[in-house]
Amino acid sequence: MQKIVEAVIRNGDQRVPVGLVSVKQALEMPERGMLEFSHPAYEAGKTDIFVNRETLSKLM
Repeated sequence: MQKIVEAVIRNGDQRVPVGLVSVKQALEMPERGMLEFSHPAYEAGKTDIFVNRETLSKLM
């Protein structure tokens, strides 16, 4: 089963949702801007725990 995470762009103190993606897709996304992902241990779109690409790759 694939883990789904929420991708967001950090804009100051706010997070702007980009969409729900698999962890594989998240790690393939371009490394531009302040992209963060919801922690895969929690429900995507409902958690407020976010990690960067490096941490996400280590969790998988």
